Amino acid sequence: MPAINNDLFYSRLPVNEIPLSDLLTEEHLFFKIPANWHVLITDVRNSTAAIQGGLHETINLVATGSIVAVLNIAYKSKLTVPFFFGGDGATFIIPPSLLDTIIHALLQHKENTRINFNLDLRVGHVPVAEIYEQEHALNISKLKTSEMFAIPVLLGDGLTYAEKKIKGPDYMLATLPVSVDELDLSGMQCRWDRIKPPENFFEVVSLLVIPREGVKHSLAFKKVIDSVDAIYGAPQTRTPISITKLKLKATLAKIGLEMRARMGGFRLFYLLTNWIKMSLGYFYFKTKKGKVYLHNLVDMSDTLVIDGKINTVISGTTQQRELLETALTKIERDGEIVYGLYVSKESVMSCYVRNLNDRHVHFVDGAEGGYTRAAGVIKQKNIVSQQGVQ
Repeated sequence: MPAINNDLFYSRLPVNEIPLSDLLTEEHLFFKIPANWHVLITDVRNSTAAIQGGLHETINLVATGSIVAVLNIAYKSKLTVPFFFGGDGATFIIPPSLLDTIIHALLQHKENTRINFNLDLRVGHVPVAEIYEQEHALNISKLKTSEMFAIPVLLGDGLTYAEKKIKGPDYMLATLPVSVDELDLSGMQCRWDRIKPPENFFEVVSLLVIPREGVKHSLAFKKVIDSVDAIYGAPQTRTPISITKLKLKATLAKIGLEMRARMGGFRLFYLLTNWIKMSLGYFYFKTKKGKVYLHNLVDMSDTLVIDGKINTVISGTTQQRELLETALTKIERDGEIVYGLYVSKESVMSCYVRNLNDRHVHFVDGAEGGYTRAAGVIKQKNIVSQQGVQ
């Protein structure tokens, strides 16, 4: 029997233009990932220690690089694939036709990361068929979050299973020979300085929410999103990115970091030409095209990730965050979730810009490694919980 070509499965999914809280409980709007697809995960080992050592922006850039590598390959094949940014890594769900090419590219990115930054980027994959054999779920939908941007929304514990397997001691990491082709990270940028919250907001909250085992994800997530909406308002009102707070950071050190991550080493021409471009950026953003780009940048900032967990970066006041903690603690005590959050005064952003018109996406994390530090809070809670059981 010939293999079924379902490469366009995700590309053809309808985009839902309803509130996230409503989408979560509309089961008919979610579709099962094809069994012949693959979950692929990248993750910087020991990221917590590296972030505490001041490498949070480097780690964000390495994570962004893995997304750019995958999206460039998918773009050449005229495909779209779901991806999830996690601060210190990323997760993808890809068709089998792209698997070998993408793994080769990520192994090159892994080697560049080791050479240039002395960081170990883990790369692994698990067949979706295996996830289903182990009785885990992967159900996906698309949500329009702004005029120009839609995100994948995934329910089920399949990615959690894949992550535990790939990070486990018995997993054999990918060892395919590194391709001689040049790694294509075109479009990857880290041009922006740390970003202060919008006017009248004073802090940036990086929030991670994990459902407890045996809990229906959609219902638990709806309670969380309803609480966030009630306290912070609509997604557009709580975004940590605003045009007035964006500032280019036109330093050779900043461009050099991007250059090493993207090119795998030193390129004088790249360094100088991009320094000149960044120096002229102030004038470009005063033009009509530049203003449109900045408007689109805010719209296309990736501040919400739902991949069987909730990862989101929001801005607001201290009072709002305290109300959120009270609400989430109640849901946590009811045994439905475990959550962690980290508060910072700024956010950081790395970008994928295929062109300046409509093909760009911007990955946002709280400063000082907000997502990773929020995950650390959850790990500590779990350790305390396990000790209490013993």
